[in-house]
Amino acid sequence: MTMAYQPMTLSSLAGHLSRRADEKVRWKHVWEFFEEYRWAPVEERPLLLCEEPSSTGDEQWDVLLAALAEHLAAELDLAPPEWSRSRVLATPWFPSSLRSKRMEALVSAPAAFRKHGVYLSARDLEAA
Repeated sequence: MTMAYQPMTLSSLAGHLSRRADEKVRWKHVWEFFEEYRWAPVEERPLLLCEEPSSTGDEQWDVLLAALAEHLAAELDLAPPEWSRSRVLATPWFPSSLRSKRMEALVSAPAAFRKHGVYLSARDLEAA
């Protein structure tokens, strides 16, 4: 008996992030989530966002997951998952240390990410 393929959920992504401290590996998991999300049938995508992820052990990454959920829900013309609303950083986070990337993110971060205090450029999201 074979099991049907199940794309990664934000909740399972949180599990991967909590087990990895290396930022490069964490970003690889985020990009893998994006890839699986994009291949999932449109009607299944909301199911990948709705379950509240457990803490990754890092507030910035926890809030990134909330921003990601809200951003992807908006693309589907849906309200953000209830769990995502309270996750907001008091101090903005710029994941890139490159000055040029930080400036680009300040100008082009999608609204959901700005709202949560995560400044990731729209181009970085498209490249994922």
